[in-house]
Amino acid sequence: HPPGILKFKMEKKIFMARVADQSERYEDMVQFLKEIVKDSSEDISSDVRNLLSVGFKNLISSQRSAWKTVQAIEQNKKYAEYSSDCAAYKEKISKELETNCKKVITIVNEHCLPKAGDDEAKVFYLKMIGDYYRYTAETATGDKLAEVTENASKYYQKATEAAASLKPYNSNKLGLALNYSVFYYELKNDSAKACTIAEEALNGARDEIDNMDNEEARDALSIIELLKENLDLWKEEEGGEDNAVEDL
Repeated sequence: HPPGILKFKMEKKIFMARVADQSERYEDMVQFLKEIVKDSSEDISSDVRNLLSVGFKNLISSQRSAWKTVQAIEQNKKYAEYSSDCAAYKEKISKELETNCKKVITIVNEHCLPKAGDDEAKVFYLKMIGDYYRYTAETATGDKLAEVTENASKYYQKATEAAASLKPYNSNKLGLALNYSVFYYELKNDSAKACTIAEEALNGARDEIDNMDNEEARDALSIIELLKENLDLWKEEEGGEDNAVEDL
C-alpha cells in the first residue's frame, strides 16, 4: 500500500476506536486498538497511547468492581448460608478478569513494547504490563497469585530501571511510582516499602517543580496529589485497617 492509503486506514481505525469509547463498547475499542498497534510499523503517538489506557482500563473495570461487590456480600455474616455460591460466582468473574488482563498483556508485549521508540514509551508499556498482572493478582489465589505477583514485580522493576533517564516530574515516572507503591502496599503488605517509593517520587518532583512547563505541571500535580493522599493514609495506619488506596 502507498503510505497515504495506510495512513488513512489507520486514521479510520483510530476514529472508530474513539466511537467505540463514546459508545462504551470497550471490547470493540480494544479490538480496534489491537489492529492499530499491530499494523503500525513504528510506535504509536501519545494520543493513541492514551486511548490504549482508556480502552484497557474500561475493558476490565466492570469485572474488578463486580468481584469486589460479590466479595463484600460473601463476607457479610448475614448471608453466611450463601457464601459458597458467592465464592463460585467470584471464581467465574475472576477467570473473566484474568482472560481480559492476559489479552492486554499480550497486545502490549507483542505489538507495543518491541516498537517503543524511547524510554518514556518503554516506561509506559512496562508499567502497563505490571498493572495488568497486578489487576489479575487482585482476585487470584494460591499458585496463580504467586505467579502473577512475581510477574507484576518484575515488570514494575524493569519500568523503574527504564524511568531512570526521565525527569522526576515526568507524569509516566510519577504514575509508575504511584502504582508500584500501591503494589507493595496491597499485594506485598509492605507499607514501609510503599512509603519509600512514594516519598522518593514526591521529593524528586518537589525539587524540580520550578522547571516544569504548564502542561507538565498539570499532569504531574494530579499524580502528586494521589501520592500524597496514599502516603497520609499509610502513615496514619497503625492498626493496618483496609483503606481504599488511589492508583492510576
